[in-house]
Amino acid sequence: MSRQEVRLAGYGGQGIVLAGQLLGKAAALYDGREAVFTQSYGPEARGGASSADLVISDGPVDYPLVSRPNFLVAMFQEAYERYRPEMAEGGLLVIDSDLVKPSADEGPYRAVPATRLAEGLGKKIVANVVMLGFFTAVSGLVRREAVEAALRSSLAPRLLDLNLRAFAAGYGYAQEKREAA
Repeated sequence: MSRQEVRLAGYGGQGIVLAGQLLGKAAALYDGREAVFTQSYGPEARGGASSADLVISDGPVDYPLVSRPNFLVAMFQEAYERYRPEMAEGGLLVIDSDLVKPSADEGPYRAVPATRLAEGLGKKIVANVVMLGFFTAVSGLVRREAVEAALRSSLAPRLLDLNLRAFAAGYGYAQEKREAA
């Protein structure tokens, strides 16, 4: 695998930064790759723009910033509109179909009702981890076991079961869609 650039984007309060940290930790600590993580968010505690950028590579990362993401995960309409033009040609766009409506001329993309699946688990707040599960399955960028290990080593025990179920829900949704195709 060569250098891969990933941008996760949404609004403050969706857990975008945590999802990016988990993905980077999974790649670096549990998949044996090099990873660099940066984050950006507006001045608001909740509701402002938020993004998490990752560079993942098999070798040393010589430039740590994302400039043309190969992968864009958009969990909010404004995030899609802001960051979609920066995506690399042929990149993979992944959206939360509950919150993002792509333009009519959008090329291929993958969609998951992450917010709805999270609500079905009883906590809308885990939509980020549902999305992480879906992204893991459709991108092939990191192994499922690596992300699960990152969840186990990062979250408080009282939060772990719900987040593992959220991850499994997103991952399972991707597998169901793949089998139906």
